[in-house]
Amino acid sequence: MLQLSSVERRELRARAHNLNPVVSIAENGLTEAVLKEIEVNLSAHELIKIRVYGDSRENRLAYLEQICATLGAAAVQHIGKLLVVYRPAPAKAAAVNALKSPKTGRPASAPRKTKRSFQG
Repeated sequence: MLQLSSVERRELRARAHNLNPVVSIAENGLTEAVLKEIEVNLSAHELIKIRVYGDSRENRLAYLEQICATLGAAAVQHIGKLLVVYRPAPAKAAAVNALKSPKTGRPASAPRKTKRSFQG
């Protein structure tokens, strides 16, 4: 299961605010077909909303935990009957890690800040 810092979680909640639910979990619960649909949408969009039809809060929390554990995603938010889930795209995550310098953690193309003395 992917872990997010509170800052990352806050930014993802802000990004998810305007999203519409792309997957619904109905009376049959979290089936293999629903998990596959969530997998497809996470691969395509990284950040998705899932609507859960049902009144049991415990079931919604169990669905959220199972989705995150099965698909390697992170729970961003659970509000009412909506679940917000995030998983970075594998190609994008690898590209970002490849660009970072191993010593400084900043992109390799970023110049170092140096003090310049001006003679006048």
